[in-house]
Amino acid sequence: MDINYNGRRFRGKTNSPTGEVGNETVFHYFQEGNQLTGKYAGGAIVKGQLMGKVHPDGSLEFCYHHLNNNGEVMAGRCKSVPRRNTAGQLILEERWQWFTGDQSTGRSVVEEVDNGTA
Repeated sequence: MDINYNGRRFRGKTNSPTGEVGNETVFHYFQEGNQLTGKYAGGAIVKGQLMGKVHPDGSLEFCYHHLNNNGEVMAGRCKSVPRRNTAGQLILEERWQWFTGDQSTGRSVVEEVDNGTA
């Protein structure tokens, strides 16, 4: 799947119980070549950043860190696999693991949102 993530926005849809991303969390991705960066905030997250790469199949691999509403600095890693729903909207199915806290693993789904609705 040939995808350029530059300028795309995503919103949390589902998450495992130990995750902090929720439907109020909005991600904004930037891409140069195969390099991916991003920022995110909302819900339980005050401010966060991510950095990683885009694989030729459109999947993502990145590390993330953020400050949550409890004042904790949290960090982890994530692998995302893209798909499109019936409306053509980009969906990322994610597997993640915390480096901090309980170091648990989880799954989440984020969906693309229109820049005007994020």
